Amino acid sequence: MKLTTLTAVLSLTSLPVLAADDVTLMLDWFVNPDHGPIILAQEMGYFAEQDLNVEIIAPADPSDPPKMVAAGKADLAVSYQPQLHLQIHEGLPLRRVGTLVATPLNCLLVLADGPIKSPADLAGKKVGFSVGGVEEAVLGTILRHNGLTLDAVEVINVNWSLSPSLMSGQVDAVIGAYRNFELTQMEIEGVEGKCFFVEEHGLPAYDQLIYVANADTIDKDMIARFLAATEKATQYIVNHPEESWQVFSNTSAELQDELNARAWIDTLPRFALRPTAMDVGRYAAFEAFLHDAGLTPGITPVSGIAIDVTAP
Repeated sequence: MKLTTLTAVLSLTSLPVLAADDVTLMLDWFVNPDHGPIILAQEMGYFAEQDLNVEIIAPADPSDPPKMVAAGKADLAVSYQPQLHLQIHEGLPLRRVGTLVATPLNCLLVLADGPIKSPADLAGKKVGFSVGGVEEAVLGTILRHNGLTLDAVEVINVNWSLSPSLMSGQVDAVIGAYRNFELTQMEIEGVEGKCFFVEEHGLPAYDQLIYVANADTIDKDMIARFLAATEKATQYIVNHPEESWQVFSNTSAELQDELNARAWIDTLPRFALRPTAMDVGRYAAFEAFLHDAGLTPGITPVSGIAIDVTAP
């Protein structure tokens, strides 16, 4: 009896230990509260529970991550739904495989005490932007919604210096500012801003931050496990906002300031509670919007843009 037991134990200990799957994830920018579920999943061990060894990389250039995935140099990237549509039309083999932030963050930002009380007041004014193409289409839609055309304003590339260019008077408004960051950043610096929310001025709703993978090499099982870990992290964040902030902010001294602490609270209600959930109508509507704006030569079916990795 004892010999049988010993043999069984030795047999079990001789079984090979399966290694965790290595996953390279590129963020869209430096680590900030928008990435809360990713960082919490790493710090709380939720990735490890899913047998994943995730390497999180912040890019030197925010335009690089989708290109790295398309080139097979990263497994996943955090990106933006509006840009994904254009990148697919450019021929990049990308698909949306999950959602991180499920509502727009983008807004048209002006000075609260300035002369711009509505977008209609921008006639003859200067508007700053950082990313051409989509942001100009967004701005054009907002202007048309308020009785103007894009020709009514002077558009200036302020090279990621959105709130500083607005506060310095270089421009009268900026498009592409995030309502959970730039507004607070300005307030901390003693300047009050006002946001005109894009989805309230003619734009179809969209997912601000998404996960993209290479369409030719999608590993549905791995991605489903990755998303399960981030979903668990999101649930923890929603249930324990103070504790989760401590875990998140303790990962870097650079995060431990008033701007990030306030952005954390502002971002909580915008995280996707069901990161795998696929809203076909939302992607179809935004694809149609870009085509109507003249930014795409045709309309790609949703199956060529986004997938639900948990679907049979």
